[in-house]
Amino acid sequence: MLPKWFLQHWRLLFGVLLLSAAVTTLALNLYVKNLTSSRRYNNPNQIPPQRVAIVLGAGIYNDRPSPMLADRISAGVELYKLGKVKKLLMSGDNSSEDYDEVTVMQRYAIKMGVPKKDITLDHAGFKTYESCYRAKEIFGVKQAVIVTQNFHLPRAVYLCNQLGVDAVGLGSPDWGSYRKDTVMRYTFREYLSTIKALWQVHITRPQPTYLGPFEGIK
Repeated sequence: MLPKWFLQHWRLLFGVLLLSAAVTTLALNLYVKNLTSSRRYNNPNQIPPQRVAIVLGAGIYNDRPSPMLADRISAGVELYKLGKVKKLLMSGDNSSEDYDEVTVMQRYAIKMGVPKKDITLDHAGFKTYESCYRAKEIFGVKQAVIVTQNFHLPRAVYLCNQLGVDAVGLGSPDWGSYRKDTVMRYTFREYLSTIKALWQVHITRPQPTYLGPFEGIK
């Protein structure tokens, strides 16, 4: 049987726990944002030259990239055309024969003028953590520009740096570019995903779903 004091004050205790969880979540997200602030850019012209840009997957519709993914690819291609990077590493989900983000990403970049020889595909970049982990361990990437939407960029930059890739980030637009409810949903999810990222890099350090042999980027 529960103590009498608990029965009398359980609502207050529950409220305190919820408030503590919310404050902790906000504080840890602020920590990640502040720590990566000097490494995040919105203007590709300001990006320090690197050899590789890691473009993260963001969903496809049949053989077309989602609007968010198209923006990421376009940003990566712009870095390439500006001479800021020499290679593009497309990292996304190819978990089944009928769902292949990275090949769609490659075709889109080729149509925009990037030679196929300068595009490398990571078929097992199922999550941001796995993309960063595999970038170093499978493809030998030690420095990179990571490309994604602004709301996702702090976590992506933080993960790569914690996993051994000296990364800066280029943020593609989010607010004002997509439906407000969509961006709000992704932004809220990002707060929770950042907590998970901190747990992964500082506590559990799980291996990605697939590792495999070293491939490198030529």
